[in-house]
Amino acid sequence: MKSGIRRGTAKSGLRPGSILYIGKPRTEKPRIRIIDYSETELKEIEAQSATNCLQYRDSPTVTWLRIDGLHDTTLVETIGTHYGLHPLALEDIVNTEHSPKFEESAKSVLIVLKSLSYNSSLARVETQHVAVVFGSNFVITFAEQDCKPFDHVLDRIKNTPRRKRHMGADFLAYSLIDSLIDDYFVTLEGLSDEIEAVEEKIIDRPQARNLEAIHDLKASLITMRRASWPLRDIFSELRRIESPLLHDYTRPYLRDLYEHINQVLDTVETFREMVSGLLEVYLSSVSIKTNQAMKVLTVVATIFIPLGFLAGVYGMNFNTSVSPFNMPELSMKYGYLMFWGVCIAALAGMLWFFRKRQWL
Repeated sequence: MKSGIRRGTAKSGLRPGSILYIGKPRTEKPRIRIIDYSETELKEIEAQSATNCLQYRDSPTVTWLRIDGLHDTTLVETIGTHYGLHPLALEDIVNTEHSPKFEESAKSVLIVLKSLSYNSSLARVETQHVAVVFGSNFVITFAEQDCKPFDHVLDRIKNTPRRKRHMGADFLAYSLIDSLIDDYFVTLEGLSDEIEAVEEKIIDRPQARNLEAIHDLKASLITMRRASWPLRDIFSELRRIESPLLHDYTRPYLRDLYEHINQVLDTVETFREMVSGLLEVYLSSVSIKTNQAMKVLTVVATIFIPLGFLAGVYGMNFNTSVSPFNMPELSMKYGYLMFWGVCIAALAGMLWFFRKRQWL
């Protein structure tokens, strides 16, 4: 809810297609890397400005422009406009709160999605806004900051034999998206471990902080669901589009992506049910412990009711010289011991009765 309000406030009064960065404030300089390769050569360049990227638009090789930093809207607009992206697409790229989407045009395909990771120290899922754009011979990735899953793809490009670097830009785009989805499974593993840890704590000794941990898990699963749910429709639509930008050899891999995101969604739903079950277990455990405490207190109170009555009776002032019925036990030689004998007998009788009724 807060995100929608903040976005509406920031965009209020601006014309459609206004490129306005919405996200965490950042001051560092965006990092621009150019990875240009073919079957016979590979170049990796650290660019200093957007100007260095513009010459690769019509290159016969496959070019990957890796942009880490969305807060520099001038950089994003310069590169995006040069490569034929619509202003509305650029608006979605720099809006880190935008949900995943898919958009096809004559010259490019845009896929907006989230990179997910599990922060074990904070016990929560963290997201990063990512956009992947590919054309006939180029791929552009926009990310809020350095996207670690992309490093695996870069390593594969460097270590792939030259004769195998013949795949086009669409396959590179698939590889980049696949690396992001693979991290979804790593994130789920982290959540699974946290769910098991919280479950053990609740069963052993339920405490108030366990409830906070359950709510954190629910929030993380909601974050994962929001990030992954739209991808099912996106990948389903992407593998069916008729576009010269998408080759036949890439389509089976897109079907694999579709299957993977379905596995992610099934696991997320399973985890949501497990977390809901954890909440019920926590409430049941607290209720059981409360009932046990109340049972002990009730038994103790019940035991002391007759003892208190006897102590109260014998604590009254009596005068045996007036009448023999005026508490004659006060004048008896063993009256004090008899009093304790009655108390102990009453106590033993009540404990026997409670055990017989299985109240203890």
